[in-house]
Amino acid sequence: MKGYRMIEFPQLGDDRGQLVVVEQLKEVPFEIKRIFYIYGTQANVSRGLHANRQSQFLLINLSGTCKVKVDDGKNTDVIILDKPHTGVYLDKMVWKEMYDFSKDSILLVLSSELYDKAEYINDYEQFLEEANRAQ
Repeated sequence: MKGYRMIEFPQLGDDRGQLVVVEQLKEVPFEIKRIFYIYGTQANVSRGLHANRQSQFLLINLSGTCKVKVDDGKNTDVIILDKPHTGVYLDKMVWKEMYDFSKDSILLVLSSELYDKAEYINDYEQFLEEANRAQ
Protein backbone atom coordinates (compact mmCIF):
# COMPACT_ATOMS: atom_id res chain seq x y z
CA MET A 1 0.00 0.00 0.00
CA LYS A 2 1.26 3.44 -0.79
CA GLY A 3 0.67 6.51 1.32
CA TYR A 4 2.49 5.57 4.51
CA ARG A 5 5.79 4.33 5.85
CA MET A 6 7.26 3.46 9.21
CA ILE A 7 10.10 5.60 10.54
CA GLU A 8 12.51 4.62 13.31
CA PHE A 9 14.13 7.54 15.12
CA PRO A 10 17.67 7.60 16.49
CA GLN A 11 17.90 6.61 20.14
CA LEU A 12 20.67 8.44 21.92
CA GLY A 13 20.37 6.82 25.31
CA ASP A 14 22.78 5.70 27.95
CA ASP A 15 22.57 4.53 31.56
CA ARG A 16 20.64 7.72 32.43
CA GLY A 17 17.78 6.87 30.05
CA GLN A 18 16.75 7.36 26.45
CA LEU A 19 16.78 10.47 24.28
CA VAL A 20 15.00 10.39 20.92
CA VAL A 21 15.58 13.12 18.36
CA VAL A 22 12.99 14.00 15.70
CA GLU A 23 13.88 16.88 13.38
CA GLN A 24 11.86 18.40 10.57
CA LEU A 25 13.15 17.74 7.06
CA LYS A 26 15.34 14.96 8.48
CA GLU A 27 13.43 12.21 10.27
CA VAL A 28 10.21 14.13 9.59
CA PRO A 29 9.86 14.42 5.79
CA PHE A 30 8.15 17.82 5.94
CA GLU A 31 8.26 21.19 7.68
CA ILE A 32 6.28 20.96 10.93
CA LYS A 33 3.53 23.59 11.14
CA ARG A 34 1.28 22.06 13.80
CA ILE A 35 1.68 19.69 16.74
CA PHE A 36 -1.08 18.09 18.76
CA TYR A 37 -1.50 15.01 20.92
CA ILE A 38 -4.29 12.66 21.91
CA TYR A 39 -4.52 11.08 25.35
CA GLY A 40 -7.16 9.79 27.75
CA THR A 41 -8.97 8.03 24.90
CA GLN A 42 -11.06 5.02 25.89
CA ALA A 43 -10.08 1.68 24.33
CA ASN A 44 -13.42 1.40 22.48
CA VAL A 45 -13.22 4.89 20.90
CA SER A 46 -11.91 5.58 17.39
CA ARG A 47 -10.24 8.86 16.47
CA GLY A 48 -9.42 10.31 13.08
CA LEU A 49 -11.88 8.79 10.61
CA HIS A 50 -10.94 11.27 7.91
CA ALA A 51 -8.46 12.05 5.15
CA ASN A 52 -6.69 15.31 4.37
CA ARG A 53 -6.23 16.79 0.93
CA GLN A 54 -2.99 18.63 1.78
CA SER A 55 -1.75 17.67 5.24
CA GLN A 56 0.94 15.08 5.82
CA PHE A 57 1.27 13.62 9.30
CA LEU A 58 3.74 11.79 11.49
CA LEU A 59 2.17 9.82 14.34
CA ILE A 60 4.30 8.75 17.31
CA ASN A 61 2.82 6.92 20.29
CA LEU A 62 4.95 8.28 23.12
CA SER A 63 3.45 6.05 25.78
CA GLY A 64 1.34 2.92 25.67
CA THR A 65 -0.08 1.51 22.46
CA CYS A 66 -2.63 2.21 19.78
CA LYS A 67 -3.49 0.95 16.32
CA VAL A 68 -3.69 3.00 13.15
CA LYS A 69 -5.73 1.76 10.21
CA VAL A 70 -4.61 3.42 6.97
CA ASP A 71 -6.46 3.32 3.66
CA ASP A 72 -5.33 4.76 0.31
CA GLY A 73 -8.64 4.07 -1.44
CA LYS A 74 -7.49 0.69 -2.76
CA ASN A 75 -5.79 -1.07 0.15
CA THR A 76 -5.82 -0.95 3.93
CA ASP A 77 -3.18 -1.78 6.52
CA VAL A 78 -3.16 -1.77 10.30
CA ILE A 79 -0.10 -0.48 12.13
CA ILE A 80 0.56 -1.00 15.82
CA LEU A 81 2.34 1.94 17.43
CA ASP A 82 3.94 0.71 20.65
CA LYS A 83 7.46 2.15 20.74
CA PRO A 84 8.28 5.81 21.46
CA HIS A 85 11.16 5.69 18.97
CA THR A 86 9.03 4.71 15.96
CA GLY A 87 6.33 6.54 14.07
CA VAL A 88 4.20 6.25 10.99
CA TYR A 89 4.36 8.86 8.24
CA LEU A 90 1.02 9.44 6.48
CA ASP A 91 0.99 11.18 3.13
CA LYS A 92 -1.90 13.39 2.05
CA MET A 93 -5.08 11.64 0.90
CA VAL A 94 -4.77 8.73 3.32
CA TRP A 95 -7.86 7.78 5.32
CA LYS A 96 -6.85 7.22 8.92
CA GLU A 97 -8.45 5.69 11.98
CA MET A 98 -6.69 5.50 15.33
CA TYR A 99 -8.17 3.02 17.80
CA ASP A 100 -7.54 0.41 20.49
CA PHE A 101 -5.78 2.92 22.74
CA SER A 102 -4.20 1.63 25.94
CA LYS A 103 -5.03 3.59 29.10
CA ASP A 104 -1.55 5.17 29.10
CA SER A 105 -1.47 6.00 25.38
CA ILE A 106 -0.20 9.42 24.35
CA LEU A 107 -0.31 9.82 20.58
CA LEU A 108 1.79 12.72 19.30
CA VAL A 109 0.86 14.05 15.85
CA LEU A 110 3.09 16.30 13.74
CA SER A 111 1.41 18.00 10.78
CA SER A 112 2.73 19.69 7.66
CA GLU A 113 -0.16 22.18 7.61
CA LEU A 114 -2.04 24.49 9.94
CA TYR A 115 -5.59 23.42 10.71
CA ASP A 116 -7.99 24.11 7.83
CA LYS A 117 -11.41 22.49 8.08
CA ALA A 118 -11.88 22.77 4.29
CA GLU A 119 -9.08 20.29 3.55
CA TYR A 120 -10.62 17.52 5.67
CA ILE A 121 -12.68 14.77 4.06
CA ASN A 122 -14.94 13.29 6.73
CA ASP A 123 -17.13 11.16 4.46
CA TYR A 124 -15.55 7.87 3.42
CA GLU A 125 -17.46 7.63 0.11
CA GLN A 126 -16.34 11.13 -0.85
CA PHE A 127 -12.77 10.14 0.04
CA LEU A 128 -12.98 7.10 -2.25
CA GLU A 129 -14.26 9.24 -5.12
CA GLU A 130 -11.45 11.79 -4.73
CA ALA A 131 -8.75 9.17 -4.13
CA ASN A 132 -9.74 7.14 -7.18
CA ARG A 133 -9.83 10.26 -9.39
CA ALA A 134 -6.27 11.12 -8.31
CA GLN A 135 -4.89 7.64 -9.08
